[in-house]
Amino acid sequence: MNPQTLSQRLECVASQVPAGARLADIGSDHAYLPVALMHRGLITAAVAGELALTPFQAARRTVRDNGLEHCITVRQANGLAAIEADDAITAISLCGMGGETIRDILDSGKPRLNGRECLVLQPNGGEPPLRQWLMDNGYRITAEAVLREHRFDYEIIVAEPTGSVAYSAEELYFGPLLMHARSPAFVLKWQTRLRQKHKVLGTLKNAQVVPEVQLQTLQREVQWISKVLA
Repeated sequence: MNPQTLSQRLECVASQVPAGARLADIGSDHAYLPVALMHRGLITAAVAGELALTPFQAARRTVRDNGLEHCITVRQANGLAAIEADDAITAISLCGMGGETIRDILDSGKPRLNGRECLVLQPNGGEPPLRQWLMDNGYRITAEAVLREHRFDYEIIVAEPTGSVAYSAEELYFGPLLMHARSPAFVLKWQTRLRQKHKVLGTLKNAQVVPEVQLQTLQREVQWISKVLA
């Protein structure tokens, strides 16, 4: 992968970044996403934030090699600490981390948010608690996508701060837009998950000691999945 040929996952993320945005890509790794968007003329400026030294250096190298140091700033920082007020950020992307990790980055970095940013999120699992945080903090989910790449299912969640919003437990679990659109990729993902949960349920029923809460949660999820696939 390079800035000219993004992975299918990052291409899907790129397609959701608002045109003309000033982007903060947090956990940017090699900075492929902001560099690709800048080359395509789809964003006007970017910050690539990375905590670990090796990916931070890789991001700086990618930006330098592409001659974009005048419009992409690379900063070594923890989470949203990479963003400064003068950046005038209008969109934030966080990709390739667990949903709980993305949630924690957003929560601890709330003082860095100006309340107008579009969030483009690609969690590797843990989507329900991330959606819960978005709802609790006044973000409406405006777009969602699910795709399969290299036998893994990925979800992209786009959210904007619009004020009070309420989602049901099932909408938080499946995604309020995904569960109604029921794309082929969505159906395939949850058919696979349903088979996995049936296997786990069978194992638990044969176990001598099973926490009742764990069993009830699994049974509820099996019911939800069966219903949404029906």
